[in-house]
Amino acid sequence: MRSVAVFCGTSPGADPAYMAAARAMGAAIAGRGLALVYGGAKIGLMGAVADAALAAGGEVFGVLPVALMDREGAHEGLTKLEITPSMHERKARIAELADGFVALPGGVGTMEEIFEIWTWGQLGFHAKPAGFLNVLGYFDHLRAFVDHAVGEAFLKAPHRDMLVFKSESGEMLDALAAYKAPVTEKWIGRPEL
Repeated sequence: MRSVAVFCGTSPGADPAYMAAARAMGAAIAGRGLALVYGGAKIGLMGAVADAALAAGGEVFGVLPVALMDREGAHEGLTKLEITPSMHERKARIAELADGFVALPGGVGTMEEIFEIWTWGQLGFHAKPAGFLNVLGYFDHLRAFVDHAVGEAFLKAPHRDMLVFKSESGEMLDALAAYKAPVTEKWIGRPEL
């Protein structure tokens, strides 16, 4: 693994622990000699993870759609900042650049980004790891929902197990590095359509 994408909020969140976790993740990524790939903003958790990686001597690659340059504020101190014409191109470029993916606390955009990556893995489009940094139990209910989806036969257990849940950045990076994609496919075991 050479790079890790981090999806997270442009808000700092309600508890200072969220900003601290973003800084710890950025520093941990850089400390392992990995590049950080992220959404290119300078505010909220996004800015904190980038600033911490840069402060620790890491490379940071931002990918920001032109429509969000004013709203999110393009981070001008990055190793490289790419401006894309659309959100779709932003997400595709981040997926291309990163070898693993981590969601920190965030809102709808964060969820949409990590779920798309997970979906692509489930469909066999890539074999890259994806995880949730579960700061202050932020993702506990999401984890319970994913287990519920397995119990209700809308999700296979190997696909649930593709997701890594850790509460500390070093543990998360260890788990991503050790990840082995399941030898299964979404459509195996389904009747012919």
